[in-house]
Amino acid sequence: MEKVRTRFAPSPTGYLHVGGLRTALYNYLFAKKFGGDFLLRIEDTDRKRFVEGSVEKLIATLQWCGLNYDEGAFQSVSVEDDKTAVIESPSYPGVLEVGNFGPYIQSERLEIYKKYADQLVKEGKAYYCFCGPERLEKMREEQIANKQSPMYDRYCLKDVKSDEVNEKLKSNCAYVIRLKVPENETVEFDDLVRGKVSISSNTIDDQVLMKSDGFPTYHLASVVDDHLMGITHVIRAEEWLPSTSKHILLYRAFGWETPQFAHLPLLLSTDKKKLSKRMGDVAVEDYIQKGYLKEAIINFVALLGWNPGEGSTQEVFSMDELIQKFDLSHVHKGGAVFDLKKLDWINSQYIKKLSVDDLYSLALPFFEHKEFYNIWNMKQETRNKEEYLKKVLTIEQERLENLSSVGESNKFFFQDIQYDKEMLRWKKLADDELKESLKKSEEGLGGITEENWTRENLERILLEIAGEKRGDLLWPLRVALTGEQKSPSPFEVAWVLGREECLKRLVSALKKL
Repeated sequence: MEKVRTRFAPSPTGYLHVGGLRTALYNYLFAKKFGGDFLLRIEDTDRKRFVEGSVEKLIATLQWCGLNYDEGAFQSVSVEDDKTAVIESPSYPGVLEVGNFGPYIQSERLEIYKKYADQLVKEGKAYYCFCGPERLEKMREEQIANKQSPMYDRYCLKDVKSDEVNEKLKSNCAYVIRLKVPENETVEFDDLVRGKVSISSNTIDDQVLMKSDGFPTYHLASVVDDHLMGITHVIRAEEWLPSTSKHILLYRAFGWETPQFAHLPLLLSTDKKKLSKRMGDVAVEDYIQKGYLKEAIINFVALLGWNPGEGSTQEVFSMDELIQKFDLSHVHKGGAVFDLKKLDWINSQYIKKLSVDDLYSLALPFFEHKEFYNIWNMKQETRNKEEYLKKVLTIEQERLENLSSVGESNKFFFQDIQYDKEMLRWKKLADDELKESLKKSEEGLGGITEENWTRENLERILLEIAGEKRGDLLWPLRVALTGEQKSPSPFEVAWVLGREECLKRLVSALKKL
């Protein structure tokens, strides 16, 4: 088996879509499973849709996700092999192109595309078309009115003589180059996801290969690049399935070997509609900003249309496990539902596995964007802020679904609390019973030294004081410490707040009565 080479070839039209990340991930997993190479190519020839800065964002997002490609466009790189070519992109300052098959940015390969397009014209497999937008639009309207499929009518191939073509070229008339699609042929290929696909060449339009601005279309550029870069497997989104027959015709025209194709299912919203930007957050950056871990994002995206095989119930995978288990035969043909609840669950599993030190490092930037934290932070003088935050995170870790929600359910750790005194009352406790309960808590907590202020001691001592009627003691205590109907246990809250703050809040509760 020849060495596997796959590629991810995004267009820099904005942020990286989750569907794009899935395509990149599947290409990466497939290449690594077979010890092959995975490369990043930037397809920036559609200048109308180009978005400034998106090349750099695409690269940064892929590298953040841990998809370590072997060749292509990088923001920074350490190259140990002296034989590997490294150049700085002339189009994008600060972007490096690494590998022996570059340039990896299509706008830097225009002469290559022109050479191959001219070759097809010379061999009679493509032709110049001088038809303007008005004629093409009128042609399409007439075809639609006659209930025909809109296709180019080959006017410039059939009715424009060679002398006239030469005159137009000399006069610098605007033109495109179209592929001369052979008639009455069958285009057939075995898709690694969908099986055998067959289409008649009579239904395929004479596609444009070179546009009038000198830029290639996706069809020509991707075929030329995949061939020259030695791509063995083209794994891409389902939307490119109708174009594959055009690409195979191009491979035939050049006399090149065709790579194997695999087309991935659509991503669907929970109401089974195609996932689009209009439906909300579809950019990978959105989920990074919301505090989803890269391991969880990769794990979740891997399961969007793929499963590890019949009988397996495993849902949490490391990257190494994904590489080992990935198989294109287990990619679904039907659409894959993007279920945010599933992402939340997977992310929570990864958060639970973090050490408190790692959780602190990851969560601190999210705390720093919260007003309640910043107000608290400015007031702190002597307290060990890092130690305090780690205690908060220890309590929250089991319940966290994403890092952007840190502290949100437990603001009482960071600010003064306000509550109605009736919230302190457990069931039908009389005022004197309620006071007695709070005094017991005050005395019990007051008897614990700073050195012995541990969760284990707090729980043991308070339960001993409470006796059989736990609610009579623990409910008023929890409300006195948090001011909330729902919160972590009073033992956990007391441990985080510390001895001094707990006693202070109990005094305030008693004053309410």
